[in-house]
Amino acid sequence: MKRSKVLFLCTGNSARSQMAEALARHLAGGQLEVFSAGTHPAGRVHPAAVKVMEELGIDISAARPKKVEDLPVAEFDWVITVCDQASQECPLWLARGKKLHWSIPDPAAADGTEEQVLEAFRAARNDLKARLEAWLAEEGP
Repeated sequence: MKRSKVLFLCTGNSARSQMAEALARHLAGGQLEVFSAGTHPAGRVHPAAVKVMEELGIDISAARPKKVEDLPVAEFDWVITVCDQASQECPLWLARGKKLHWSIPDPAAADGTEEQVLEAFRAARNDLKARLEAWLAEEGP
């Protein structure tokens, strides 16, 4: 049976899309081929994203931001944008699959203490997890 290919797309591929990729892979139990990329990839995955995913027992410390063109797959069954800018910039050739947009506030834009920044990342992670659980229940892997 063919596994659906899912791409999570954001601007920097440093936080939201990385967390979404890891959560989807974890929640789908290997029944999806999951990728993430950025329209303008950052230099690294945000350390706070790594930390809040570790809280769930999911290790993304080896993840690296990447462009769509760098992925080993050219066509996706689903493209899920997790930031407004990426939704607007989504390359037309990606529109062949089904497209969803989840407007998730950018936790990397959070100011304050380390704990306040981590809370912003936890909020994004928890939002993504809830949306993924609902999407997987509705669409199935």
